[in-house]
Amino acid sequence: MRKIHVIGIGAGDPDQLTLQAVKALRSTDVFFLLDKGEVKSELTGLRRDMLDAHLPAGSYRVVAARDPERDRAADGASYAPAVEDWRSARAEIYARLIAEELDEDGTGAFLVWGDPALYDSTLSILEEVLARGAVAFTYDVVPGISSVSALVARHRTSLSRVARPVQITTGRRLAEGFPEGVDDVVVMLDAQQAFRRYAGDGESGESGVGGQDMDIYWGAYIGTPDEILVSGPIAEAGPRIERLRAEARERKGWIMDTYLLRRNPGDA
Repeated sequence: MRKIHVIGIGAGDPDQLTLQAVKALRSTDVFFLLDKGEVKSELTGLRRDMLDAHLPAGSYRVVAARDPERDRAADGASYAPAVEDWRSARAEIYARLIAEELDEDGTGAFLVWGDPALYDSTLSILEEVLARGAVAFTYDVVPGISSVSALVARHRTSLSRVARPVQITTGRRLAEGFPEGVDDVVVMLDAQQAFRRYAGDGESGESGVGGQDMDIYWGAYIGTPDEILVSGPIAEAGPRIERLRAEARERKGWIMDTYLLRRNPGDA
């Protein structure tokens, strides 16, 4: 029976791999990578750097395939179907890689940014592959240090506060309104910079929510040499984040960022 490791590799720093992750790397015959194209080739390079940091040179095999394009213009009612179509296209690639590139008793691995259980599709895609029945395998999951954990660590703050809940959401959801009943919100996948509506500039800020009454802890390329960190009252830090984010995206062609919005006591 083929076996697959789904390995959380952290936010980008090879030192953030856990001992369990390193053991899984060393028991793997073939590593499967999805190439996102020339613009994001650096992401593939970072994965290879991690392998080089923890495995003897020339001791491992990598098989790469082109990642299918996702309809990023899809919105509203068309968003979920577009994501499902993209996942199904990935499932076809995963099934082919496992069946053609892995011996029947071999062990393969997918290297997942951050933690496989947090806003990542690998687990659901593997379940789809198994449901199709074209190839059989077992798989296990190695948790990783998520960008959320790395973010608050780099800012030397905590994710939650005493007797208060914390919520993890997406930029798409934050744009619809600040979640009710929570003061600490972690935001991921925010291509539209939804934090701007809470900057309290008198135009986009919401009454009683934005401006000096809310702090932001933002990070991009966390754990890599290109890491950028900004924190402070959102009215002051927000414009700086917008500028730095635009400059970084122009320079590198892509960006991966996460942030924590923290509403101060008495401002709800």
